[in-house]
Amino acid sequence: MSARTLLLASLSLAATACANATAQPASDPVVAPPASEAAPTPRERVAAFLETCEEWDEWDKPAPPFHILGNTWYVGTCGISAILVTSPQGHVLIDSGTERGAEIVLANIEAAGFAPRDVRYLLPSHEHFDHVGGFAKIREATGADVVASSIAAEVLRSGVVNEGDPQAAVLDPMAPVEVARVVNDGEVVMLGDLEFTAHATPGHTPGALSWSWTACSNPGEPPICRRIAYVDSLSPVSADGYRFSDHPAYVGAFRTSIDRVRALPCDELFTPHPSASGMIGNMRTGKIASCTDYAAALTRKLDERLAKEAAQ
Repeated sequence: MSARTLLLASLSLAATACANATAQPASDPVVAPPASEAAPTPRERVAAFLETCEEWDEWDKPAPPFHILGNTWYVGTCGISAILVTSPQGHVLIDSGTERGAEIVLANIEAAGFAPRDVRYLLPSHEHFDHVGGFAKIREATGADVVASSIAAEVLRSGVVNEGDPQAAVLDPMAPVEVARVVNDGEVVMLGDLEFTAHATPGHTPGALSWSWTACSNPGEPPICRRIAYVDSLSPVSADGYRFSDHPAYVGAFRTSIDRVRALPCDELFTPHPSASGMIGNMRTGKIASCTDYAAALTRKLDERLAKEAAQ
């Protein structure tokens, strides 16, 4: 074969290859998602939560996350709260819900646009399975350090409720989890610019904590800062046969906790059971829950419980 023939054959093959390549479908260009697939707006997130959840809803019922203010998000279920506070240095998660609910919380962190692996601290309200039963699962997923009161730390490490707990006789064990730090009343947990103050609020459980911090609106939003308080349940609930009036020192600590709640730095209140502070109703009306109103309601409930015991 001559050199000219070889050249013509090569050109023919090249032309065929180009034609075949042109016939292949082009890869899709990278484009912004349509508006329907974009991240929901804060208002849309609130509307989705209200459409999904109702007052005193099921503990493990999935709920979409919603934005509270600035770096603070609700990432819990319909019936059990979990609060995520974010920062460039990492995030803090308060409560986890049940072991099953923890899966919903992890999914909600991602749905809010954050990575679970960036959670650095887990903070508990009170040491019952419905609020911290998912700590072991979330710690496994995130590597976060658990911070608790000394009494709650014993419960979390063992998975067994303290014998002084009014509900000790009826609560099942939960998965144990390592506790990295024990805090006392008034101590501060810091992460970057985040500061969370621990408030000892025994009553519903012996080792309960409430937490306060400041949240400010994001750049580009109307400038607002609020002192947020996540206050423990403090409801006088017990196993059958337990009488609060048989434990006067515990009742005294209970009342001290309520007084502490009344005096908290608190522009907006959230609670481990969202309906305990009327969260859904407040979201519908625009009302902001008050620590002083909550403290007054807690006092009434404790007085009613003691009066009921005295009448028996």
